[in-house]
Amino acid sequence: MKQIIIVLFLLIGANGFAQNKNAKATVIVDGVCMMCKERIEKASIKTKGVKSAVWSVETHELKLIFDERKTNLEVIQNNVAAVGHDTETVKAPDEAYDKIHNCCKYRDTEVQKEHQEKKIKN
Repeated sequence: MKQIIIVLFLLIGANGFAQNKNAKATVIVDGVCMMCKERIEKASIKTKGVKSAVWSVETHELKLIFDERKTNLEVIQNNVAAVGHDTETVKAPDEAYDKIHNCCKYRDTEVQKEHQEKKIKN
């Protein structure tokens, strides 16, 4: 009986170490401007367990450092989608997308074009 308890203890203990408290991941998130950047990063960082979230306007990459014992990519992406931004696996609900500023309507090709033109001028 002691052997069974010891084996179970070791298995449970090993499972706890399998999760990384400083996991790194990159997720593609749609957006077009610095207001989008602020919204995406804020939604990510508010997720319990996220230590760092940096989104690039140019590449649309959201680089994350998070504690896998407290959260996972699915939760983070759902939180980003909840504030109106599509990710590579989660589409933002229309209600959330409709609430973002008109300048941030990344699904609109005219808005995308305007932001590209601004980049070229700068």
